Amino acid sequence: MKKLYIKTFGCQMNEYDSEKMADVLHSSEGMSNTSDIEEADVILLNTCSIREKAQEKVFSDLGRLRELKQNKPNLLIGVGGCVASQEGKQIVNRAPHVDFVFGPQTLHRLPDLIAKRLETGKSQVDISFPEIEKFDHLPRSRQTRGSAFVSIMEGCSKYCSYCVVPYTRGEEVSRPFEDVLTEIVGLTEQGVKEITLLGQNVNAYRGTMGNSKEIADFALLLEYMSEIPGLDRIRFTTSHPKEFTQRLIDVYDKVPQLVSHLHLPVQHASDTILAAMKRGYTALEFKSIIRKMRAVRPNLSLSSDFIVGFPGETDADFEKLMDMVVELNFDNSYSFIFSPRPGTPAANLMDDTPYAIKLKRLQRLIAQIDAQALVVSKAMLDKTERVLIEGFTRDGAHLLGRTENNRVINILIPPNDVAHPQADSWIGEMLDVKVTEVLKHTLRGELAYVPA
Repeated sequence: MKKLYIKTFGCQMNEYDSEKMADVLHSSEGMSNTSDIEEADVILLNTCSIREKAQEKVFSDLGRLRELKQNKPNLLIGVGGCVASQEGKQIVNRAPHVDFVFGPQTLHRLPDLIAKRLETGKSQVDISFPEIEKFDHLPRSRQTRGSAFVSIMEGCSKYCSYCVVPYTRGEEVSRPFEDVLTEIVGLTEQGVKEITLLGQNVNAYRGTMGNSKEIADFALLLEYMSEIPGLDRIRFTTSHPKEFTQRLIDVYDKVPQLVSHLHLPVQHASDTILAAMKRGYTALEFKSIIRKMRAVRPNLSLSSDFIVGFPGETDADFEKLMDMVVELNFDNSYSFIFSPRPGTPAANLMDDTPYAIKLKRLQRLIAQIDAQALVVSKAMLDKTERVLIEGFTRDGAHLLGRTENNRVINILIPPNDVAHPQADSWIGEMLDVKVTEVLKHTLRGELAYVPA
């Protein structure tokens, strides 16, 4: 059996795509995944172009793979993802040992790309945008754990001034309503209890319903999902404030399977900076969304994305950001210093703020959010939480799980039960866990009861 090694960069959309690449090549070529790059017959780099110098990091990895291929001439190397969409044939020009290049929308064509590479002896490139064709050609997911990602739409039509996603993944295109529900039902039949819906702007979902002209919005999709037997939890990422409608907020009052944890990227709290980012909302409008959400979910845990040091950001702008962080009590974040992405409007903006100042701002922001997160975690001490068991820690002495508000928790396996015959069967299950200790970024706990 041939071995497949995938290195995934970036977002959860890429994690989902990597799973699908593995499914496609397992179904068509009988390949199995390996964590040992040395034994791989096929190596795939699933790339991300969001962060600074993303392209150079990919070429650096490819440089290291050149020697591996020299020692193993039949090794096939492929580059996929957003950097592949941006660079296309340039990847092969700079790294001739790459066998095929494919975009996020053409990963289902991997078997054809491999076949053509072997037939012609020439590197293959396919970075086209065939909308949702790939979903019609993907094999059924192979799930062995209790949670799964489901991509419900591709692309982005927001064109924020700093972002390359619309150029690398195309415009927003939603999957048909029934297709999404069919995939979710198939996953629950395999024992999946938690689904995370994925999309660049997941709440912009507008899926066609059957042969009618009716369109299902994101709120309707969530309502239908709540009726699927065995589905205990629903998460989604990444959402956009412009698409966070009152209908969506109302769903939180009707669908208990929706977790009381929301990741809603705000990026900034200065209206001047938000306008320069072309985000399409004001700080007050964002705060209004959160106020309405906490009216229906008082215990809502809130995380977000923040960009520090955007061109033109003043001390006063940054203080507005810090004020919002405290006011809304964010307890987790993905926070970064602005890095210009080639080809985006923001790359041409004047940026005269010293890096040292940007770094101090970032450190202050992260420290504040970490402090708030610790307060939230300490409030969970001695309480019993419903936890989805995801696996074991490396030492094998603890189960690894995740709470509803997205905290990672290590759960002590009861004495004499380290080799419990049913310990493996707990993975993928929802168990009640008492929180016994709060650490900086994780929790520790013990089972409230030992499953029979």
